[in-house]
Amino acid sequence: MSEQSRAAYPLMDTVGDNLVASGGRRLADVTLDAVAADALAAGDIQVSAETLAAQADIAEQAGYRALAQNLRRAAELTAVPNEELLKMYEQVRPGRSTYVELVRLADRLEGQYAAPITAAFVREAARVYRARNLLRRV
Repeated sequence: MSEQSRAAYPLMDTVGDNLVASGGRRLADVTLDAVAADALAAGDIQVSAETLAAQADIAEQAGYRALAQNLRRAAELTAVPNEELLKMYEQVRPGRSTYVELVRLADRLEGQYAAPITAAFVREAARVYRARNLLRRV
């Protein structure tokens, strides 16, 4: 377990000096001065998988299991490019995909992006959509 995972909430107060954005910039270096100097890239303000995982651990310890699972899925999805993530989101909406398409999406999430928690979530959605007749008709 990392130092961030053992930290108490809020992370900024307990391990803020060690928090980094997805681009590797320390959170402490994301300042208004850096914004004004146009010195930040998109990755400098995107949350990292490690920070989301630490927040998930804290939520789990506090008894918020559903929130912890949401944060763990979010951590996994940081590996997916934004454009592809938006397409996936569209695919998972009711009536947008067939059962087979959703299962293939889950397989891709697990295999290509090492996102087993999110893949299980998509497989569950596929089963629920099938049971409730919410799949795209072909």
